[in-house]
Amino acid sequence: MSFTLESRLDGAVGGKTAGVLSRAFGMKTVGDLLVHYPRRYAHRGELTPIRLLPLGETVTIVAEVKRVNERRMQQRKGTILEVVIGDGNGEMSLTFFGQAWRMKELRPGRRGVFSGKVGEYRGAMQFTHPDYELFDDEDEARVNAEAFANQPIPIYPATSTVASWQIQKIAALVLDGLGPLDDPLPGEVRAKRGLLPARDAIERIHRPDFDDQIGPARQTLRMHEALVLQTALLQQRQFVRALSATARPARPGGLLERFDAGLPWQLTPDQAEVGERVSADLVGAWPMNRLVQGEVGSGKTLVALRAMLQVAESGGQSALIAPTEVLAGQHLRTIARMLGPTLAPELMPTLLTGQMPAAERRKAALRVASGQALIVVGTHALLSETTTFADLGLVVVDEQHRFGVEQRETLRGKGSSPHALVLTATPIPRTVAMTVFGDLDVSTIRTMPSGRAGIQTFVAPVAEKPGWFGRVWERAAEEVSKGHQVFVVCPAIDAEAGARDADAEAPPVEGEAPKAQWGVVQVADVLSRHPLFSGLRVAILHGKLPSDEKDSVMQSFSRGEIDVLVATTVIEVGVDVPNASTMIILDADRFGVSQLHQLRGRVGRGGVPGLCLLVTEAPPGTPARARVEAVAATLDGFELAEVDLELRGEGDVLGDAQSGARSSLRLLRVVKDADIIADARAEAERILADDPALLAHAGLAAAIERRVGMEERAALAKN
Repeated sequence: MSFTLESRLDGAVGGKTAGVLSRAFGMKTVGDLLVHYPRRYAHRGELTPIRLLPLGETVTIVAEVKRVNERRMQQRKGTILEVVIGDGNGEMSLTFFGQAWRMKELRPGRRGVFSGKVGEYRGAMQFTHPDYELFDDEDEARVNAEAFANQPIPIYPATSTVASWQIQKIAALVLDGLGPLDDPLPGEVRAKRGLLPARDAIERIHRPDFDDQIGPARQTLRMHEALVLQTALLQQRQFVRALSATARPARPGGLLERFDAGLPWQLTPDQAEVGERVSADLVGAWPMNRLVQGEVGSGKTLVALRAMLQVAESGGQSALIAPTEVLAGQHLRTIARMLGPTLAPELMPTLLTGQMPAAERRKAALRVASGQALIVVGTHALLSETTTFADLGLVVVDEQHRFGVEQRETLRGKGSSPHALVLTATPIPRTVAMTVFGDLDVSTIRTMPSGRAGIQTFVAPVAEKPGWFGRVWERAAEEVSKGHQVFVVCPAIDAEAGARDADAEAPPVEGEAPKAQWGVVQVADVLSRHPLFSGLRVAILHGKLPSDEKDSVMQSFSRGEIDVLVATTVIEVGVDVPNASTMIILDADRFGVSQLHQLRGRVGRGGVPGLCLLVTEAPPGTPARARVEAVAATLDGFELAEVDLELRGEGDVLGDAQSGARSSLRLLRVVKDADIIADARAEAERILADDPALLAHAGLAAAIERRVGMEERAALAKN
């Protein structure tokens, strides 16, 4: 019986095994199993040092049986089998309860692969009931000793329920039954780059005979991944371009012209250029699908507002989605202020969020549904079933990294192919833009508006220099005495409770404190007793406060009624207080690079020079410290974005989770494989130009179908 990559796993390996694999790794098909590639390869000739095994971790080692001993259990019936194994560097014991029959196979001198969770008993390391697989017939093994010692053993990402060697056996079983494969790479693409046929690549990555077969297999499968991903993204772009959009031209003497005439300053060259691009997109034949990236404070909101005004001239509505309630409120106030007293009543900017009182929300929803409100600002509440628009012409998404393809498409579905504009202050390296946002056209605002005083950033390494901690608070008090305001940001609300702030998105790295030392609660307490702060107005802000309280604290801070605001990262994006001069970030090593950069962008926004102090206990030379020092070394967000990517890994590229380690990329790495991705992009463009429906590229079409999966396919089809 032969399988295809689409075959159900239970049909190939049996229901019980398929159930275990599904629970452990979410595998459903033969293809899912075969893209679970080995993480590394061991050799029978090379031994993992037993003495270096980490306690509590599930590991796989190659070792030899040294001694076997069976004894009766004292408290209950039956026997314990104790097997001592060694690797030339150290020894450990295997313990089996009531399984004396294993003595027949676990004889001294036999060697094999042993896998289990490293425990400790009476000061010695042990595996309890480990999985193992002994190497076969020793005589034959002696004859083939060299080949045997050199043949790579694949080591797979494993869990406590499925050991690496079990995955190896299941993969071998499936490979034996695998029928012919359609190759996702066209023949000429393969030939030009010297890549392997798909079948050979899959075979060699799972069961290589020699080490030198692994590299070419990986290289081929990387190209598969890159080509499938880029073709899927370009197809998505084609889908959008196949839709027809309502043209939204600006008119002479219309809203946009009136707004521009009243601007107290000139647009920067970048703002003007990106504005022209957007303006042209709004009258194009298909819906705009553009990402605008620019540093905090570079004027992205202005670009978005000018687009909204252009859309409003034909009666179209614009919806701006912000990641948090605080931000949505702030955006609304900024927009109303920028529109001024004559334009604001004509456009009626309206806030719509999930936490508004019911009566207020009903009133707002009615304005939106009737088309009275031409600009609507909200959180994810705008995505709910109950929100309807009269004529949704433009969707603006703020901070895309909090917002996946799926939500973008849900909002899209609320209008007849509305235009989409995505704003991000997290600069995106070129390769990520190609990979994550490959379906969007990307514009960048690099120049900053003039009149900004700039920011200085310093690391305060309080583990090496404890005295600096006191100096940080002295600096804060000095700034307040000059009439300025100060932000203090903590990674948690309450460090005693031990929970990391839900918004701190970077996964832990070496050198980072295992738990937050400082929470909002602890800092507020310290400052309440600090002599320099006795006359200062200190307030707190975090995500657990009621919505109206958060709003009123932010507004008081904006009006200058609060000197020091102690907060979590709820202030990360969009909060604009020109008089704030200082940003103190505690436990700075617990934040990601892009997050630290975002937070720093909250100060130095007016004519006041900004100061950012990154307080950390991370030891020098660790990745956590490197993260903090990288931010202090440059203000260039694009440079930092590359550093962040190197330190943090890529996100799940299609779908919602766009950061962290749960990457949907198997072998491809966005930074290291930038050239492969660019190469694949060019190939994908060529293929789709000749064969838009992929009728002559069955292998590629099938691979996209598998790769994108059902949920993601549904998200792509929503528009």
